[in-house]
Amino acid sequence: MMIESIIVIFFALAIDFTFGDPKNKFHPTAWIGSLIAKLVPSLKNSSDNLEKLGGIFLIVISCVAVVSLLSLLNIGINLISIDYLSAIVSIIIGGILLKTTIAIKGMEKHALAVVSSLENDDLTSARDNLSMIVKRKTKNLDKNHVLSGVVESISENTVDGITGPLFFFGFFGLPGAFVYRVINTADSMIAYKTNIFKNIGWFTANSDKILNYIPSRLTGLVMILSSMVLGNDWKQSYKIMMRDGRNTQSPNAGYPMAAIAGALGTKFEKLDYYSLGDGEISFSSEHVKSAISLMKMTSIIFCGIVVIPTILLLSYLGWWIHA
Repeated sequence: MMIESIIVIFFALAIDFTFGDPKNKFHPTAWIGSLIAKLVPSLKNSSDNLEKLGGIFLIVISCVAVVSLLSLLNIGINLISIDYLSAIVSIIIGGILLKTTIAIKGMEKHALAVVSSLENDDLTSARDNLSMIVKRKTKNLDKNHVLSGVVESISENTVDGITGPLFFFGFFGLPGAFVYRVINTADSMIAYKTNIFKNIGWFTANSDKILNYIPSRLTGLVMILSSMVLGNDWKQSYKIMMRDGRNTQSPNAGYPMAAIAGALGTKFEKLDYYSLGDGEISFSSEHVKSAISLMKMTSIIFCGIVVIPTILLLSYLGWWIHA
């Protein structure tokens, strides 16, 4: 199982780098989002405590549904009596499923779509493309803030869309990666601090903070190593991450953001919210492309020095690793 799990990681990365994301109708994350969207209206209540309880049930139900389906699939694979055939099927299906929890090429595609729009002097299209990957309102952003938003989104989504699910795959196999994806998807949908979601999304938001605590910090450190490999300013990356990593309202988002800000010699600034880095506030398309390269290198190195060693260690200790 140990070797299968490691092969699954490489296969998932190869699929993602080569093909990217499938259409929504074939994408498990889209199905998870649809399930959450259908459950949320039934959770509205005049009682704050009942809404919070409903938010807990929302996550529990979604996670149980996903893990149950994965368990049934695993049972089906184990029914294959020929060992080598069972292993091949397990690797292929495992790789495809793990790929659906990460989005390296997808993030690159969205980021470059913004750059392409700006290069064609179509600011409206750039704002629309940016709105696909950020939570903030993009309608009135100027060109510089659009580019800044892209680079910040790449840094944050390196955790949410890549290293987070891979980290939990290392410990718990596909169920771990998918439970992370359920909570992270729910966080992006209902964890906003508004009257509509502040109670229902309370459990989701706190669960997401807890799950991302270690991955975000490890990702920041790996980004520093990636900046060294790619020839960016890794010393400044380390300095800024250690100094400014706690400056964001989120306890986790600041670490990868600060690491990239330092590596690229730039500065992320949101008035009255945070300031990360010592460089210029002005951005160019080259900053976006450099951030994409850092994201890709971080994904590969993270697997090599975090995920795979975790699998090897747990296997050595006698834990059964489920691909």
